[in-house]
Amino acid sequence: MDSDDESSYSGFDHETEDMEMHVVRYKPDGLDALCRLTKFTRKELQHMYRGFKQECPNGIVSEDTFKGIYAQFFPQGDSSQYAHYVFKSFDHDQSGSLSFEDFVVGLSILSRGSLNEKLQWAFHLYDINGDGYITKDEMHNIVNSIYDLMGRYTEPILEDSTTREHVERVFERLDQNKDGVVTLEEFMDSLSKDEEIAKAMTMFDTKL
Repeated sequence: MDSDDESSYSGFDHETEDMEMHVVRYKPDGLDALCRLTKFTRKELQHMYRGFKQECPNGIVSEDTFKGIYAQFFPQGDSSQYAHYVFKSFDHDQSGSLSFEDFVVGLSILSRGSLNEKLQWAFHLYDINGDGYITKDEMHNIVNSIYDLMGRYTEPILEDSTTREHVERVFERLDQNKDGVVTLEEFMDSLSKDEEIAKAMTMFDTKL
């Protein structure tokens, strides 16, 4: 990178660092691209990037770091498994780490996305193995991870057997053609048409 490129950075920390891992760099046109990809303003992105670099000087977030962040917000429970699932949903290229782009694109969907965008994200969260289908076991794993996250301080408090029964009922409603899996189309259609199922899924909504 030449000095002209380096001097073209605007509002982002561009201190040269000597490290083995790839360091995220942004030119103004990269910032404009992030504005188009997300629902954040340039000023918001600049502010988030400064915080991002402070927490992650090497420019990336490892899964362990991500889990540590979650643990700070949910000290009453074990957030590690749920944080693992959210991390996977943000890590689109399955590199095992999150870039600033990965982080803000995911955050944009969760904080400012449309209902459809949030539902699509939720589907991919529940689709743990990424095969395009949600199985009953996958749904149960996500639900259990949320209860672990909350320290089971929920109202009402549910036992494991009750949780599985609840998942069974919800899954049966989502699985419209009764083939044992839930597709994205079934997921979106069920939640848009069935208020009861929508409320049930909200009960196990994401906790970011």
